Amino acid sequence: MSFKPRHIAILGSTGSIGTQALDVVREQQGRFVVEVLSSNNKVDLLIEQAREFQPNAVVIGDTRHDRALRDALADLPIKVFSGADALEQVVQMDGIDMVLTALVGYAGLKPTLSAIRAGKHIALANKETLVVAGELVTALAKEKAVNIYPVDSEHSAIFQCLAGEWHNPIEKIILTASGGPFRGRTRAELAHVTKAQALKHPNWDMGAKITIDSASLMNKGLEVIEAKWLFNLKPEQIEVVVHPQSIIHSLVQFEDGSIKAQLGLPDMKLPIQYALAYPERLRNSFPRFDFSRYPAFTFEQPDTETFRNLALAIDAMRKGGNMACIVNAANEVAVAAFLEDRIGFLEMSDLIERCMRQVSFIAHPTLEDYVKTDAETRRLALEGLPVR
Repeated sequence: MSFKPRHIAILGSTGSIGTQALDVVREQQGRFVVEVLSSNNKVDLLIEQAREFQPNAVVIGDTRHDRALRDALADLPIKVFSGADALEQVVQMDGIDMVLTALVGYAGLKPTLSAIRAGKHIALANKETLVVAGELVTALAKEKAVNIYPVDSEHSAIFQCLAGEWHNPIEKIILTASGGPFRGRTRAELAHVTKAQALKHPNWDMGAKITIDSASLMNKGLEVIEAKWLFNLKPEQIEVVVHPQSIIHSLVQFEDGSIKAQLGLPDMKLPIQYALAYPERLRNSFPRFDFSRYPAFTFEQPDTETFRNLALAIDAMRKGGNMACIVNAANEVAVAAFLEDRIGFLEMSDLIERCMRQVSFIAHPTLEDYVKTDAETRRLALEGLPVR
């Protein structure tokens, strides 16, 4: 089957997902054309990427780096933009087939909405977009006939299991979790863990924010909410199982009781490539799974009493409205504070729960409501932090 080169924009090209996406582009010579690259503040790496891939445009979020970026690329025919508004504008450019949203956190929402409005298909690695405003995003995608291809390994696994099964109703999906670096620890033990310990994930290579979320199981909580919107599920149709080997990336159970699973090594390049190239599977040189190295797979229930963030996220999904937006904003503040040694590991859950109780609940929020909720939550969360 011939593959027409796909023109892509990579938002967050200097982060973990973005750099691995560019590895995929290198691997698949001629199959992808990079139209846009963006970074918030890693200007040196963005310059390096721009000189290699020669995109139509680059965007630096932090406007303080605008001059340095322009000077470094002055000899090339690359358009240079800066600031958050620029990101929302460049994704609308003619010639872009797909936008890979690899930004971390709430920052991914507005550019993703802008791309959908412009009719661009989305490869979604920014789970917070659906966590914060899933109802709004999915409705707009349907209106604009835009496809959202999941990049998270778990949601990619579900998507792959559903290929050829779209007409068969789902009984439930089972999202697998590694359990993170603190699986099996007690609350007493977690009270004294350090950020260095939390940043050592046993299986995955991710950025700091996502790695901390994985350690606290908030990452799995956000993925549960994302799955609800991606696959149009009810909360009771989503189950989480801890699978420490991280080989089975997730499973789908159908109405007849049959279960399909997707397996592979813990390598984000695989789901990235699947999303960018869908519906084709492109040959690559990535490492292959070897059963002899994994003689046993194990499974266990998540400990939501010790790792309360997962329970808080599930509660937010069940309540609906802007509650997941509150959880996401509070969590972003909590993780940043933990990484700055301002609060302890368990105190992140306390901060999130307090915001869920105190921030105004809106049952049917608009985009403006989401923006206000995010701001209100961050303000309240920051007020509760200890003074440096």
